Amino acid sequence: MKSYKQHNEPTRSITRRDFLSTGLKVGAAALTTSLIPKKQVSAEEPYNVLFIAVDDLRPMLGCYGHTEMHTPNIDRIAERGTLFNRAYCQFPVCNPSRASVLTGLRPNSTGVNDNPTDFREVLPNVVTIPQHFKTFGYHTRSVGKVAHGDAAWDDTLSWSAPIWREPWRYIDKTKNPSWKALDVADDELDDGRIANATIEVLSEIQNKNFFLAVGFNRPHLPFYAPRKYFDLYTTQDFSLPIDSKLPENAPSIAENPKGMRAYQDIPHFPPFSDEKTLELTLAYAANISYVDALIGQILNHLDMLNLTENTIILFWGDHGFHLGEHGLWRKNTLFEDSVRSPLIVSIPGQNYTGVTTDALVELVDIFPTLCDACQLLIPSELEGTTMVPVIEEPTIPWKTAAFSQLTRFYASHSVDGYSMRTDQYRYTEWGINKDYGVELYDYIADPNESKNIAKLPENKTLVDQLSEQLHAGWMAAISDIPEHLRHPIILPWDVNGDGIVDLQDLLLISNSFNSDVQPNSKVDINKDGRVNIIDLLLVASHLGESTNQSAPINSNIEPTKYMDIIELWIREAQRVDNGSLIFRRGIANLETLINYSAPETTILHQNYPNPFNPETWIPYDLTEDSDVNIQIYSVNGESIRHLRLGNKPAGKYRTQARAAFWDGRNSDGEHVASGVYFYTLHAGKVVKTRRMTIKK
Repeated sequence: MKSYKQHNEPTRSITRRDFLSTGLKVGAAALTTSLIPKKQVSAEEPYNVLFIAVDDLRPMLGCYGHTEMHTPNIDRIAERGTLFNRAYCQFPVCNPSRASVLTGLRPNSTGVNDNPTDFREVLPNVVTIPQHFKTFGYHTRSVGKVAHGDAAWDDTLSWSAPIWREPWRYIDKTKNPSWKALDVADDELDDGRIANATIEVLSEIQNKNFFLAVGFNRPHLPFYAPRKYFDLYTTQDFSLPIDSKLPENAPSIAENPKGMRAYQDIPHFPPFSDEKTLELTLAYAANISYVDALIGQILNHLDMLNLTENTIILFWGDHGFHLGEHGLWRKNTLFEDSVRSPLIVSIPGQNYTGVTTDALVELVDIFPTLCDACQLLIPSELEGTTMVPVIEEPTIPWKTAAFSQLTRFYASHSVDGYSMRTDQYRYTEWGINKDYGVELYDYIADPNESKNIAKLPENKTLVDQLSEQLHAGWMAAISDIPEHLRHPIILPWDVNGDGIVDLQDLLLISNSFNSDVQPNSKVDINKDGRVNIIDLLLVASHLGESTNQSAPINSNIEPTKYMDIIELWIREAQRVDNGSLIFRRGIANLETLINYSAPETTILHQNYPNPFNPETWIPYDLTEDSDVNIQIYSVNGESIRHLRLGNKPAGKYRTQARAAFWDGRNSDGEHVASGVYFYTLHAGKVVKTRRMTIKK
């Protein structure tokens, strides 16, 4: 489906107007928390975040109307927050869903459509939620299964300390049943140890502004939990699914028949007998109650540390789970039970608590929502929408659709399915040209998805409309939401508040160097009580970012008037450069200010360092676009090296990133001897020569 695929655009040289109009779009990865001082938590400090993920959890909870369930602690989060009744994952498989949540990008952008793929292999520079919070001075920690796979252990960009997670343990399904009621204490199982570790981490970081992510393994198979949680239920507490076969007229690619086979007690594919279905449902419920009790321990400790009133709690499941509906088990389908996820958000002081909203939301919305709630910049590249307006007013009009997708190996090759949930319908297409089927379910007439009505003649117009809406994608689904509600952005780097980060902001900071500043002064970017080159680099790393579409393309201040001071900033930054990304990006942007200011004269500058051994840079200015060559000669006029730089646009080429480079070797690759040499710039009709010295 063309509208869903990410297209690779040809690279091009950035022009001066490009820079002035759109900036360098530097991501949050440009900063390092070593530059940001630690803070003490107080009522006036930013909110903490407790980010609770549960594996394979469908919305089978007391707060979701399942009165048979014993989930008092998750219900407790809902009582003080907002429950999203219609939240949908973007890919109903663990790794793709979690990669989408953590990056705020949809699966076609992350490139993750299976469990083995590491999103950082596809997008090495992508910024995750914890990484973004770390940028703003948060202490970020991970306990349990948050990201999927072994690569999560090495994600030092996201976490302030090594993650706490037990290695995956292989279970031989042929020798073990799908469920066990165990005579053990809560903390004798891995999830119990996750809860204990979380409590220890909370005690450790209680005086820091923190982002703490906790991931529980259950109710993922196998359903093993302490016996006392099985004792909460009998099979009479649960009802059998309405049907145990695929919806009428559904394409065969829609099913996932292998979801439960191979365990010792499950010798064949579903569907199962009624007795087995109820037995497995009870075991699933028991595992949910076990996790709920562990979450209660964490919430109680949060209360004991007096942190609850300053902590956002976000509770989510990575996707849904079939319990025999359509004869299916587990996830990996595009039916409602597989893609609908539990999602609860509690923000201290929110106006409406204990409410349920039917607004259509997506798990990809989590990243911008947490940024918005904590008043952090919402990165412009995110592909979700903040849900804070819905939390503030649960009944406001919202998205017209939520989108999910799935990749299936079918008929000897890979087939993509794309699905869209609207207020009334679910519409799904399989294959590039619908080659493998189309599905349409009307949840008003048929809430259990019992019949695919896509091929009914009377629905042709409806199918065409929904297909067009599916291909229009997620951005069209938010078109009716007012722009100011979609991405309210706060730019701490916009010092003068004019809606754009530019040279004026840098000058305001520079003018405050070495001066006393008031607490929370906007020029003290990292809030360490001092204004210095680090504050300036933090702003320089975000040059060009804007919250105001009407902000001028160019500020009233021309860089050409401030070349000397910009060069002073660069030299000072280079003097204290610790090799971190913030210095590299900040310095690069300052150099861009110089390089994209148009010079009045073509000039060949003195090389640096001078004398040099063995490498040197040769800076120059161009008044117009020119084919540039630099010829290096000995004092006897012998040609030593010819540097062919090609066509260069008008600008200043004074910094190491843009100046001509000579490695001190002749055209045969040999280092030249100490002595005096000459270098000549050929730029169009301009020819200029200077002298240089090599000293070894």
